[in-house]
Amino acid sequence: MGSTSETGHIKNLAHFEDLISYCQAYGTTYNPSNAALAIPQLQTVYTAAQTMMNNFKVQKTGFDNAINARRIAFEDIKPLATRIINALIASGAPKLTIDDAKGVNKKLQGSTSKKTATEMTTTESTESPKGISTSQQSYDRLKDHFANLIQILSQTTQYNPNENELKIPQLQARLGALEAAKTSWIAAHTTFSNAIAERDALLYHPETGLKAIAQNVKVYIKSIFGSQSPQYKQVSGLKFTNKK
Repeated sequence: MGSTSETGHIKNLAHFEDLISYCQAYGTTYNPSNAALAIPQLQTVYTAAQTMMNNFKVQKTGFDNAINARRIAFEDIKPLATRIINALIASGAPKLTIDDAKGVNKKLQGSTSKKTATEMTTTESTESPKGISTSQQSYDRLKDHFANLIQILSQTTQYNPNENELKIPQLQARLGALEAAKTSWIAAHTTFSNAIAERDALLYHPETGLKAIAQNVKVYIKSIFGSQSPQYKQVSGLKFTNKK
C-alpha cells in the first residue's frame, strides 16, 4: 500500500491532467501570453511528471528490495555470535581472549539500541534521511563488531570448531556477504534519493513545479472568465497539495 504522501503526488498528477482537459475545452479563448501556461507546455510538463513518477516507483521498489536483502543478511548475526562465543569457550582458549571476545559480543548484541530489525526496516521505508542514516549506522556497527570478533578468532590457535558454519573461512565469507549487502543498500539509497529530488523538483518547485504552474493556470482562467464563472469553478475545485 502506498503512503499518504505518495497518494498526494498521484492526485496532483491526476488533477493536472484534468486541468489540461478543461483548458483544451475552452478552445481559442484559452490563449495565455505566458508560454509556460500554453497547452503544449502543460502537456510536456504532465508527460515529464508521469515519466518521473514511474521511475520513482521503480527506484523505490529497488530500495525496498535492498532493505529486505540487507535485513536478511544481518538477521541471525547476533545468535551466530553467541554460538561463536560458546565454541570459543569450549575450545580451551585463554581467559583473557574469551573476555575480549565477550566484550565485543556484548557490543554486538546491543548495537541497535534495542531496535529490532523490523523497526529499523520500517524507519528506512520512509523518506527521512535522518532515519535512514541512523539505521545504516546500526548495521555498520553490527558489521564492525562481527569483523572484530572474527579477528580475535583468527589469532586464537585453540579455536578450530568442527561445525562448518563456525569455521573462520565461513565466518569471513559471511562478513563479505554483510559488506556486499551494505554496498548494495548504499547504491540503491543513492538512486532513490536522486529520484526523490527529481520528483520534488518537477512537482513542487515554487516557480517551475507542476503545482505552481497549476495555480497560475487557475489564476489565468479566473482572469478570462471571472471568479464566479462556471469555468473557474471547474478548475478551482482541483486541489493541488504540498509535499508532506
